[in-house]
Amino acid sequence: MANYTVADIQALRERTGAGMLDVKKALDEADGNIDAAVDILRVKGLKGVAKREGRSASEGLVITHIADIDGGQAGTLIELNSETDFVAKNDKFIALAGDVLAAVVAAGAADAEAALAAPIEDTTVGAYIDAAAGTLGEKIVLRRVARIEAPVVSEYLHRTNKDLPAQVGVLVGSDAKAAEVARDIAMHIAAYSPIYLVREDASEETIANERRVAEETAKAEGKPEAALPKIVEGRLNGYFKENTLVDQAFAKDPKTTVGKVIEATGGQVTAFARFRVGA
Repeated sequence: MANYTVADIQALRERTGAGMLDVKKALDEADGNIDAAVDILRVKGLKGVAKREGRSASEGLVITHIADIDGGQAGTLIELNSETDFVAKNDKFIALAGDVLAAVVAAGAADAEAALAAPIEDTTVGAYIDAAAGTLGEKIVLRRVARIEAPVVSEYLHRTNKDLPAQVGVLVGSDAKAAEVARDIAMHIAAYSPIYLVREDASEETIANERRVAEETAKAEGKPEAALPKIVEGRLNGYFKENTLVDQAFAKDPKTTVGKVIEATGGQVTAFARFRVGA
């Protein structure tokens, strides 16, 4: 088996605009060499590969779907990218996003790799996108996919430009009690872009790195050695207050926190996902 990773597959897809299966076959043939795989894709004459290579797809849209499942709901959020905002607002591109989302939902895909391999009509989502890219004349990339299951899933889509489709999308998973504030929390997430739901979601590696940065910064500022532990803990606490959803000051009432807003309902928020196009 050729020596390559999922990251190599994604890098080659972004570089060439080729479909998932074509990329894997090319990497197999090239024994994992990405440059050689690019040449293989070109030689095979895949539509638009050479023309779209190296282009950046940083425009586009986000779109969501929520469906009832056993025990609750499942929400799916995707980000589909184009090269220009002109294509992003094109009816064909918007329709493509709808088709892709429907296929991703039907497959129950929870990440981009699974989504690209999902069936649609007589092909895969990856190949379907590539064919559409040839028609639209731009590199089109399914960048991200998120799936949340919870008793209730709420959504919020935000247009940063009234002439374009939604650029920010949020899903919030909660129980029935917290659902009464879930949309407000989704709007908060869209604006404040938290990284974690609770502090425990941060990895040990992230915490260690934040401690290191805080300590090195304090030393560079000339803080006394004896005060460093307290300073480091204070700055780590500040990091979590800025990046943890339940610790953030609530957008609609900064005198309280999102955590306290949830607590007042007697319910729980269990998960969230947030995409901003190109970010």
